[in-house]
Amino acid sequence: MAGVVSPSDNEHQVFDRMSMLKAFDETKAGVKGLTDSGLLQIPKIFVRPPDELAEELTYKKTQLQVPVIDLSEIDDSERRKKIVEEARIASETWGFFQVVNHGIPQTVLDGMIDGVRHFNEQNIEEKKKYYSRDNTRRVRFNSSYDLFTSRTASWRDSLTISFSGLDPIDQDELPPSCREPALEYSKHVENLGNTLLEILSEALGLETDRLKNMECSDGHRLHCHYYPKCPEPELAIGTGKHSDAGFLTILLQDEVVNGLQVLYQDQWVDIQPIRGGLVINIGDLLQLVSNGRFRSNEHRAITSYVGPRISVACFFSGNINNSNKIYGPIKEMISQENPAIYRDIMLGEYVSRFLEAALDNYRGLDYYKV
Repeated sequence: MAGVVSPSDNEHQVFDRMSMLKAFDETKAGVKGLTDSGLLQIPKIFVRPPDELAEELTYKKTQLQVPVIDLSEIDDSERRKKIVEEARIASETWGFFQVVNHGIPQTVLDGMIDGVRHFNEQNIEEKKKYYSRDNTRRVRFNSSYDLFTSRTASWRDSLTISFSGLDPIDQDELPPSCREPALEYSKHVENLGNTLLEILSEALGLETDRLKNMECSDGHRLHCHYYPKCPEPELAIGTGKHSDAGFLTILLQDEVVNGLQVLYQDQWVDIQPIRGGLVINIGDLLQLVSNGRFRSNEHRAITSYVGPRISVACFFSGNINNSNKIYGPIKEMISQENPAIYRDIMLGEYVSRFLEAALDNYRGLDYYKV
């Protein structure tokens, strides 16, 4: 009958999509390989579902901007109190803020962006050496870690580098095109991460080293994203709406193409790049241990006719190799007036649940509510 889709039709559509996903993945050329071919329309696997496209029409436009916090003179006691208070307000409301005068030299920031650019724009055969969907590999390149489970393939390619203080990475594992910049940036961003965790500990009314002593910064991962220009940006998405699973994220973004947005009061707010600035956001685990005091907010990356857009997200998710590590609301965050709203979680189970879900369908904290 006309207009009626039979089960076999649905099965064919699913099979056809899976075939397209596999064909794309097997090229190992990523999204950049598509754009280099000169295509004028995006493949169907990158077209967002009709309900998502319709939802875009309901969002209001806004000129709001996330808070910017100046970290200069942080060792001065009065200045530090002001920084801690600004971080507290931003973490309780936005879950996002930008930091400037954070101590990482501009040359290091620029070098990291250039390194990601060089990796993605080198000979494809060299990039293919690192192409993998094995999450246990310390260095891996692919397009969308959840390619086969998400509703829409993301318009980006990613190089992931996992660092661990307990198990230093072998430098030779890193691609020569970005080896030195990644190692240099990793050292600086780890120090900044510890500084921010100190500030956030104080913002929660805890001892300065409380979050660090909970192993929140034991190990970090760099996710180096390359978003090529898109011929139909209104149909695609760079990174779908999600919250970050870890404790804290530090994001370096280039200043050429804006794409990062945070969902605030039912409005998508553009996070405009600041020369030398870094975007900080609270992750789900920090919302959990703070018993909801700090907010892990949803965000996304949109696509553009121009590009590429380059960003480097550093995730502090604790020592994920310590699968038996247990996290729950910090006892000082709990009282008769404020009972625990999350149950304790085992880190290994938590990480597995995240990796099994598509990013656009992951709502981890909902599962762990009391």
